[in-house]
Amino acid sequence: MKNLPANIRNLYIFSFLQMMLFPMAIITLFWKDHIGLTLTQILLLQGIFSVATLALDYPAGYVSDRVGYRCALNIAAALGIAGWAIYIWADSFATVLLAEIVLGMSLSFVSGSDSALLFETLREQGDEQSYARHQGRMHGFAQVGEATGAVLAGVIYAWDARLPFILQVAVWALGLFITRQLVETPRAHAPARSHLAEALATARYAFGENRHLRYTILVNTVLGIASFYPVWLIQPYMQHAKVPLGWFGPVWAGANLTVALCALASHRLYQRLGDRGMILFFLALVAAGYLGLGLSAGIWGFLFYYLLTCMRGLRGPMMLTHTQRESTSANRAATLSLQSVSFRLLFVVTGPLAGKLADKVGVQDCFYLLFYGFLVTLPLLAFLFLKNVPRTPPQPS
Repeated sequence: MKNLPANIRNLYIFSFLQMMLFPMAIITLFWKDHIGLTLTQILLLQGIFSVATLALDYPAGYVSDRVGYRCALNIAAALGIAGWAIYIWADSFATVLLAEIVLGMSLSFVSGSDSALLFETLREQGDEQSYARHQGRMHGFAQVGEATGAVLAGVIYAWDARLPFILQVAVWALGLFITRQLVETPRAHAPARSHLAEALATARYAFGENRHLRYTILVNTVLGIASFYPVWLIQPYMQHAKVPLGWFGPVWAGANLTVALCALASHRLYQRLGDRGMILFFLALVAAGYLGLGLSAGIWGFLFYYLLTCMRGLRGPMMLTHTQRESTSANRAATLSLQSVSFRLLFVVTGPLAGKLADKVGVQDCFYLLFYGFLVTLPLLAFLFLKNVPRTPPQPS
């Protein structure tokens, strides 16, 4: 256990590498221009990706709690290498779909495992109260990694459309090297009963027995969706607004640096505003971002997207802290995975519909209509979340 403190440093590095995604700033253009997909197909593709993630997310989190977080992250890195390698030869919807399914499996094994290992490492060192700060730094490193990968993405893509995917395979190979350096932590084990019974009990606890955890997951899910639709729609939005291709990388990098800075500042702002102030701020950012994207048609309209990336960065550490406080050591990764399952399930249901809407009325009007959708759903969930926040947060098990 003498190498346990190195876990935090290695988790920072892994977060950076995991999100150092060279293809992300141009991948919608790649799907449209080289594979020939419509926006409906692209959002359908992401829906299927979410199904693949959904099918494995909770089981992977449960397995991670049993076999170890380090093992789960090693599996994730190996699957990441395989998924991006498929993209190097992808030339049809079917091959892109195969790549996305493998990458969905990879994401399933990351989901919950990295945050759980961070919390358990801090807990073993008697420093779990600093979790929000370190989680914010992990988010920050992740977004700096994505910004780094995005800076020259447009230039790389213009030179060779497949080169971003070749570079991505190399990044995940380095990620596998890092995950192999992680150290497993001692932790409590679940009661002796069948795996299915234990998994169902965890789900029942999260969505039925613990009202605070239930509404934490639900409000975090919808806030996550609000920041996720623009990831796939902002590139065609910019293309329609005649934003030069060379800008795509820096714009994407700027968005991710915004997430990084806000994630790093999240715990300090949370200390000042509290739960109520932060939730109201999130609602304001979502409303202003979507309304701005829906009403602005100029070349600089994409800047309203940065309001949503700001919300994304501020949200993560705060909401994960609530989830961690309500989770038990024996089922921590599984509980965190349930949050991801909720998000993926909502995207599976609504993502293809948003893509079809964008194809029918245009991306700008799609953002405008989504503004009204979030105006209806988010205030109610925010009220239920705030109503069930415990006055004295429970101690983690």
